[in-house]
Amino acid sequence: MREFARFPIRPAASAAALFAAFVAIALTAAGATATSATSAPPAPGPIAASTALTPIVVHATGPRFVAPTRRDSIGRIWAPVYIDGQGPFRLVLDTGATQSGVTATVASILRLPLDRTPPVLLRGVTGVATVPTVRLDELAIGDLTVAGAIVPILPDAFGGADGILGTAGLADKRIFIDFRRDRITITFSHGRFPSRGFETLHFAPNLQTPIIVDARVGGVRTKAIIDTGGELTIANDALRDALRRHWFRPRSRPDRIEGATRAVQVGEVIATPVIDLGSIRIRDPYITYSNLMIFDHWHLRHRPAILIGMDALGTLDQLVIDYKRHVLELRPRTG
Repeated sequence: MREFARFPIRPAASAAALFAAFVAIALTAAGATATSATSAPPAPGPIAASTALTPIVVHATGPRFVAPTRRDSIGRIWAPVYIDGQGPFRLVLDTGATQSGVTATVASILRLPLDRTPPVLLRGVTGVATVPTVRLDELAIGDLTVAGAIVPILPDAFGGADGILGTAGLADKRIFIDFRRDRITITFSHGRFPSRGFETLHFAPNLQTPIIVDARVGGVRTKAIIDTGGELTIANDALRDALRRHWFRPRSRPDRIEGATRAVQVGEVIATPVIDLGSIRIRDPYITYSNLMIFDHWHLRHRPAILIGMDALGTLDQLVIDYKRHVLELRPRTG
């Protein structure tokens, strides 16, 4: 069994607040942040020298686009995207979102009117809200081009990103993410098979749902949602209860999860056994458990389920999402 551990960014004894998952689904996009029950998340400070901007390169059959970006401690994927011929703008690649979305700042830069298209329902992990929309003539990155999309205006809650890049238009595409080199490639899928050293997992061929694969947590069969837009890993109460039947009752501490709609749900941080994704083992000692509204939306409230966020995915060496073949390929980091 191949095994790797997440970075120790959330020890049990720490009362410090950390940003948690960002998830987006359905017609629009949505997000979540987790904070301690006793303190608010710290205000973002200046970028330190150790987190200086580094290039992310997007390869395509046409020109190569290079945009400066910054990897945070959990390595969210910031993709350089051209909108209406301008940019690149930095959008968070979010496999949980069917549609892309931009912030009001981007709409202002592009001088997009907010009164030409109807508002939509923003569905977050903790609640829903009605938000305005704008029409984009073209959204392009690599071999992906989406024309005439109506996208929601999202709260500016992405740590400096300009919005999210959803799965619309990816049905015949292959996304290759190299975490070690900070590189993302979006191309047409040519049915290629993975190289040696990759673990291959299959998911349902439906772009209207997130990428869901079979996993085990402490031996408990679990549905795992691959959430590249999420910062932290969050599980539901059904998994917590199943683990308590197999393991001793661990100590916990309270947590609060705030979504992009600003709705808040409570949860608890609990020591958690190993997460198995095929032959890859992820040791994520402390996970927040909560019956998020989003689990109801995916009909996963009553069966063990877990959102695998970038705190776990970002420890990989490479990640491939082939939407044409409906496979997820993961290669662990070695050395």
